[in-house]
Amino acid sequence: MARQSISFTKPNDDWLKSQVDNEEYSSKSELVNDLIRQARKQQVEVDWIKMKLEKAEESGFSADSKEDILKQSKSLLNG
Repeated sequence: MARQSISFTKPNDDWLKSQVDNEEYSSKSELVNDLIRQARKQQVEVDWIKMKLEKAEESGFSADSKEDILKQSKSLLNG
């Protein structure tokens, strides 16, 4: 595993220490790695939503009413 040296602001360092002190994590490194994993997962989700929005924008306008769109969405979700 690559070793890094990073600095934290006092409030961030205090928060990290409190998470370790509360035994939520065994070390600051474990916590920082978990936060990075969460951020990476969130970025994947954001990229997916962005791609869907871009695709929707490119497809143009719909003549369907809000009610029709909602009905179609619920039908897709319910299988």
